[in-house]
Amino acid sequence: MFKKALCLSAGLAVIMAATPALAQTEISWWHAMDAELGKKLEEIANGFNESQSEFKVVPTYKGSYPETLTAAIAAFRANEQPAIVQVFEVGTGTMMAAKGAVKPVYQLMEENGEPWDPSGFLAPVTGYYSDTDGNILSMPFNSSTPIMYYNKDVFEKAGLDPETPPKTWAELEEMSRKIMESGAAPCGFTTGWVSWVQLENLSAIHDQPYGTLENGFGGLGTEFVFNGDVQTKHWENLKKWADEGLFEYGGPVGGADAPPKFYSGECAIYMNSSASRAGVINNAKDFEVGFAPLPYYDDVTTDPKNSIIGGATLWVLNGKDPEVYKGVAQFFTYLSSPEVQAGWHQFTGYLPVTNAAYELGQEQGYYEENPGSDVAIKQITRGTPTANSKGVRFGNLTQVRTVIDEEFEALLAGNKTAKEALDAAVERGNQILRDFEAANS
Repeated sequence: MFKKALCLSAGLAVIMAATPALAQTEISWWHAMDAELGKKLEEIANGFNESQSEFKVVPTYKGSYPETLTAAIAAFRANEQPAIVQVFEVGTGTMMAAKGAVKPVYQLMEENGEPWDPSGFLAPVTGYYSDTDGNILSMPFNSSTPIMYYNKDVFEKAGLDPETPPKTWAELEEMSRKIMESGAAPCGFTTGWVSWVQLENLSAIHDQPYGTLENGFGGLGTEFVFNGDVQTKHWENLKKWADEGLFEYGGPVGGADAPPKFYSGECAIYMNSSASRAGVINNAKDFEVGFAPLPYYDDVTTDPKNSIIGGATLWVLNGKDPEVYKGVAQFFTYLSSPEVQAGWHQFTGYLPVTNAAYELGQEQGYYEENPGSDVAIKQITRGTPTANSKGVRFGNLTQVRTVIDEEFEALLAGNKTAKEALDAAVERGNQILRDFEAANS
C-alpha cells in the first residue's frame, strides 16, 4: 500500500512538473529564411522562448518568399493560418488588400499593452510599411537596400585608387573602361535585381516617380510611370555599356549569374542587396572587397535621395485566440530590442531596423571594426524620404518585376529601344494593376 501511494505521489509530481510546459501557448511563425539565416532566426525564437515560460514561438520554414505568401493565403482560407507570417516587401500591397486577414501590428501592440514607438524605427522602414495615416501595419524584421560592392585589388591593378569607388554613373563608366583597357578585369560591372536596383532604386535616388498616387501608397487606382526621361536614359546607357562589354547582365529576377561574375574577378563591380554582404565576404576569398553607395547621375541631381528597402516584415493574421496575440505582442517587443536587432543585423547584413540597434553597434565598435558595414544605413537614411523615395507599393508587384525583366532582355537583344521597352513594361504592368484592382475592389 505504501509503495502504491509512493508511486502515485511520484506520478503526480511528474505531471505537476510538466504542467507549465504543457500549458504554454504556442505561436506559429511561418518564414522564408533557409540555411544560415534560418538557423539565426531559430536562435532568436529560442532566445525568446527561454526568456519566459508562458509562450513558445515555433518557427516553420515554408520555402521562398512567394511560396510562403501563397501558403499563408491558402492556409487562411482553410482557417489553418499561422499567427505570424514573414512576407517580402513586394507582397505588402497584397497583404493590405487582404480584407479581414490581417491584424495591424500597431493595434496588436496597443491592445496588449506593449510599448510601441514608431519613431524608434528607421524612417524609410516605417514609411514603407505604414498606411496613409502613418500607422505601421507589420513588424519590421529583415530590411535591406542595394549597395555597390567592388574589387579593390582590380582597382589597384587598373591604376585606380582602391579607396575611391565611383560616386556617379559617369565615374563608373570611366573606371569600368579603364579597368577593361588595362586588362585588370574583362568586365566593369554587373548587377542583381534589374527591376529593384536599376529601376525602382534608380527612380527613388533621383526623386523620380515610379507610379501615381505616391508610388501606390495612396491606394488602388495607381498607374506606373517609370518610363520617364531619367529611367529611359539609364536603360539606354545599360544597353550601350552591355554592347561595349562594360556591363554584363546577371539574369532575371535576382540575377543568379551576377554573384559568380564578381566572386571570380570577372566583373570589378557588383550591385546587390546589403544583405548579400556575408555571402560576398565569404565567397570573395582572393581579393579585398570595398563597399559603396549606389551611383547617381550628377546631371540630374547633386543631392541623391535615400535608396529604398527590400527584405520582409512579419504580418500577424486574424483568427487566433487573445492569448496567442498577447504572446505575439511580447515576442515583437523582444524582437525589436536593441540587443536582438543588433545581433541579427551584424550577423546577416540586413539593416538594423531600429535606431537603438544602430547606436548599440556604434558603441560596440562594430562599424569601425567592419569597414563599409554602415554604407547601407547611411544611404537609406540620407535626407528626408519624399513621395518618390519612400518606396513602391503595388499589388502583384512580383508579376510586374517579371515583365520588367522580359522587356529588359528584349532591349539587350536589340529587339526594342529603351523607350519602347519601358513603355511596354508600363503598359503591361498597368494591366496587372487593373486585374489586381478588379480582384480586390
